[in-house]
Amino acid sequence: MKDTRIITQPNRREFLYGLGAGLGSVAFTSMLEGLDSPTGTPHHRTRAKRCIFLMMEGGPSHIDTFDPKPELTKRHLQEFSRSGEMESAMSSGKRYFVKSPFEFIKAGQNGSDICCQWTHLKDCVDDMCFFRGAQVESVNHPTACFHVNTGNRFGGDPAIGAWMTYGLGSLNQNLPGFVVLPRASYPQGGPANWSNGFLPAQFQGTPFRAKGSPILDLNPPAGVSQQRQRTNLDLLGKLNQKHLEQRSARSELEARMESYELAFRMQSEVPEVLDLKGENQRTLEMYGIGQANTDSFGRKCLLARRLVEKGVRFVQAYAGNWDSHDYIERAHGNLIHSVDRPIAALLKDLKNRGLLDETLVFFCGEFGRTPDNGIRGGGKSYGRDHNAKAMAMWFAGGGTKGGHTIGATDEIGAEAVENVHHIRDIHVTLLHLLGLNDNKLTYYHAGRFKQLSQFGGQVIQEIIG
Repeated sequence: MKDTRIITQPNRREFLYGLGAGLGSVAFTSMLEGLDSPTGTPHHRTRAKRCIFLMMEGGPSHIDTFDPKPELTKRHLQEFSRSGEMESAMSSGKRYFVKSPFEFIKAGQNGSDICCQWTHLKDCVDDMCFFRGAQVESVNHPTACFHVNTGNRFGGDPAIGAWMTYGLGSLNQNLPGFVVLPRASYPQGGPANWSNGFLPAQFQGTPFRAKGSPILDLNPPAGVSQQRQRTNLDLLGKLNQKHLEQRSARSELEARMESYELAFRMQSEVPEVLDLKGENQRTLEMYGIGQANTDSFGRKCLLARRLVEKGVRFVQAYAGNWDSHDYIERAHGNLIHSVDRPIAALLKDLKNRGLLDETLVFFCGEFGRTPDNGIRGGGKSYGRDHNAKAMAMWFAGGGTKGGHTIGATDEIGAEAVENVHHIRDIHVTLLHLLGLNDNKLTYYHAGRFKQLSQFGGQVIQEIIG
């Protein structure tokens, strides 16, 4: 069992007070290899060393992306009534079956099913493992986001990226170990989706701003040289060390001291990582940078590649909003087009650079969508409601089984019926692919050893190549 000393957790207000909203705050929230961290040694041999989590916020429809249902074409707009659905009030009352507005094709050597709107991603399916057996417990966006990101529907627990950096440490001491690339509007539930929870504060995710400079105050003020900064930090460090020696039982000052040092180190490496001018025009075009509908997520995907290439352990990139209760052809169509080229570019770029084999890419939303809804409206106005029993999800690289589809939903896509697994099993599998054993990756808090899966889970062996 690893060292699990109880840490006196500083109050968040005390921690952040005085640090401001700039580089010091960013460094502080992602201090590396700090207090009470494990050695960074995996529990078992593995191919994956890093992870990129593509979070499709809002709940993408599996039926309209990667899980075709011909039966819905036969039942399209057929009216029926449903009652007694406890998990979602939206599923009760008068309902109408809804076919997908999109055609599906067979792609890759094994004929993987993929919506025809994925004009670029279809070329990557031999590196992708589609999983149709996943289920979650909530159909409310905030609790479902918490559940997928932290394993706890009510928030307050560490995000999966925090667990991975806690278990494995960082590959680059000059960069945060866990970076988040959110949309301009944060996901429902806010920063709790990338929180350190009860783990030490250095393991929480560092969000890069979606607009403007990703990190504020990255460069020192005019006239302040690096040597002057170093001298000032050394003096501050001596004063803080004397103060710390008299208060050795408290950890917040030591953590703050380390945050200053990380902020200083980040100034030398982060500008190069964020500067895309070093990329050739062909690469920028491949990611869709400079094109209106793909520029935003294209920059996230390219930055994710650059970050993992520089040693960041876990990167989470958000896209959305996939919450299409009506006009799903227009809404999902626009969203697919906005992420299709960037995601395909990311997979191809990682593969061409020899990074995909050691980088696990994971695509998921917080839940799926129903095969029906309560809005008929005629024409193309129909959409889908929330569905916790079936969802869209795939893995690529990092030791996963490319070119395969695992699990299945029923004939109308209402529920997973083959190789069914709770989200905790997804979490356990993600950890396993990074060399971590969920039953060993624990932290003593509130009187017991806690883990990402809450109380244990099962590795989905069929996903592993």
